Amino acid sequence: NWPTFPQLYISGKLVGGVDIVKEMAEDGSLQDHLPDPSTSLDFKPLAAKPDANPLHEKLKALITKEQVMLFMKGDPDGPKCGFSNTIVGLLRDQGIKFGYFDILTDEEVRQGLKEYSNWPTFPQLYISGKLVGGVDIVKEMAEDGSLQDHLPDPSTSLDFKPLAAKPDANPLHEKLKALITKEQVMLFMKGDPDGPKCGFSNTIVGLLRDQGIKFGYFDILTDEEVRQGLKEYSNWPTFPQ
Repeated sequence: NWPTFPQLYISGKLVGGVDIVKEMAEDGSLQDHLPDPSTSLDFKPLAAKPDANPLHEKLKALITKEQVMLFMKGDPDGPKCGFSNTIVGLLRDQGIKFGYFDILTDEEVRQGLKEYSNWPTFPQLYISGKLVGGVDIVKEMAEDGSLQDHLPDPSTSLDFKPLAAKPDANPLHEKLKALITKEQVMLFMKGDPDGPKCGFSNTIVGLLRDQGIKFGYFDILTDEEVRQGLKEYSNWPTFPQ
């Protein structure tokens, strides 16, 4: 679940929030995700990931190794990037015990986890086998107190079960699908591009405009059903998307 906006979608697929878009803009990978203007907007749902994939089984085992798992660059006592250093500090400040995996030690895991989690950057934090997010998400959740709410009961088992598929017949889901695919690049934000109503939304609009990217938008403050529904639908607790 993902409680804030903005959320950015390209070709009907969730890219992420401010930290993800900012990092991708800086390293040039954002442009690589843009669709060919000649392509159609007739999107098809992504095929389910095959459970029999040996790499996926390896990733599942790593993700559920501890109830709180951090995939980072370096280790907690020697982070090798600023984002990893920040998230380690946030977790320690919250008194949260966590396991970790240094993605610099295994390129197969590093690249595989990007596809498996549909999250293009690191660090990535998982709780009870479920992706929570990156630095901006963890920071916001730490500040509003919701991070502690996501922690499992210490007495619970690590026998995780995969999430059930979302039913396509849900009218709200159909509404969300239509909004997400309204334009090839869609931003779900607070306010509008000329009048953002939160700092994150203002930042992501600036990043997209600096890259010369044309995008549609939806102001999630105008529709509470969409605002709450998109959190569950995208499994992304913050905005923008």
